[in-house]
Amino acid sequence: MKMSLVFLVLSLALAGCRGQPPAAPATPSVADKWLGRWDGPEGTYLQLSKAGDHYAVEIRDLDGSRTFEGLPAGDHIRFIRDGKTEFLVAGNGKAAGMKWLLDKKNCLLTRQGEGWCRD
Repeated sequence: MKMSLVFLVLSLALAGCRGQPPAAPATPSVADKWLGRWDGPEGTYLQLSKAGDHYAVEIRDLDGSRTFEGLPAGDHIRFIRDGKTEFLVAGNGKAAGMKWLLDKKNCLLTRQGEGWCRD
């Protein structure tokens, strides 16, 4: 009887170790292709990096550099700046509304008058 009980416990323990399928890889976010540095006018830039399922959104403007935690949200990244929800979206220089970026085609924007591009 004792031997049967030991065998049953060992069998159940081994059964629990196998049969677990490996976790499926996470589907990459649209924003993953945005990782890296994006340049704006007058030395400003946006640096986007990823840690787990969050993004670090570093914005360098004329006042200095600040970093915000961003979350993927469909085709954009959502982050909070100065208590306000903002969105980082793909666009072009014309949509940025900035004369320095007008001819650029590959840009990230937050709002009219704020954007960064790659050539």
